Amino acid sequence: MSKKTSYFLGILLTIILGTILYYYLCCKSCNKDDNKTTEIETIVPEAPKIKDPTKSEFSIIDSKSGMSFKTGDNFNFKASGFSILNPIPEDLNSEVRKLTNYLNNNTNKVIDVTGYYTGTEKNNSAFPNLGLARANIVKNYLINNGASSKSINIFGKANDSLIPNTKSIYLGPIAYSLNTIDINDNSTNKSLNALKEEIKANPLIMHFEIGNTSIKLSSEQRDKVAKISRYVDKTDNTTIQIIGHTDSKGKRLDNITLGKNRANGIKEYFMKNGISESKIQTSSKGPDQPVADNSTEEGQAKNRRVVVTIN
Repeated sequence: MSKKTSYFLGILLTIILGTILYYYLCCKSCNKDDNKTTEIETIVPEAPKIKDPTKSEFSIIDSKSGMSFKTGDNFNFKASGFSILNPIPEDLNSEVRKLTNYLNNNTNKVIDVTGYYTGTEKNNSAFPNLGLARANIVKNYLINNGASSKSINIFGKANDSLIPNTKSIYLGPIAYSLNTIDINDNSTNKSLNALKEEIKANPLIMHFEIGNTSIKLSSEQRDKVAKISRYVDKTDNTTIQIIGHTDSKGKRLDNITLGKNRANGIKEYFMKNGISESKIQTSSKGPDQPVADNSTEEGQAKNRRVVVTIN
């Protein structure tokens, strides 16, 4: 065999061995990997975390005397609601009774009750905001347990950090502050006198469309309700006067009855909003006190009204 032939045979043998080695070392390994089940990484999105509901306790401390009233419970409300949810725990009732006794025995003490609400809630009350409506209901609860309305101030405040529980219930959206009033401080009497003049000069007036009995107050009207309620709470022998008026269409006696029915409807609405029935008087003037010309539809609409003022 010639040298040249041997050279070519060596090259050919090298190629053959290289091919065999490549097949066994690489291709079989690739085929083996191909036979494996391909694993696909599945990303499972995290479930949204449910935030724990906020909860405030019934907690009041008199910084002057050190007297305190505290329990882990508080008054609860449904979302967009201003009625206290029952049942009310006995330990809360017990602290309320202790508080009212303390207020009655210390007439220079005043408690501020602040109701909270969130921007997502609807205000279906007669008050300027849902927090004030809630504070008013708590105020009534204290009064029913023996406290004087003169010793309670109410406020409403937005608080978007409140989180309801899974049943859409806010746990204790009420805060309290106990203050001592200087016996020489006459600012409350001055503000009440000014409030009386304001209510008398600018009473709450609601107009009625024919056949429409629904009540929807404007923000200005809600402010007037709050002011009237506050004045009646802080003064003796003052009542809310609700007077019904009608246009001149129809018989006078029928219109007197219609005016009284309208006044009673507003009374019931106020009572649902926590204003005491004993503080409300209703009457009717029927068509006898028009404020506009009854010969026009526009004038008749102005005469179909209920006026809310104080005695």
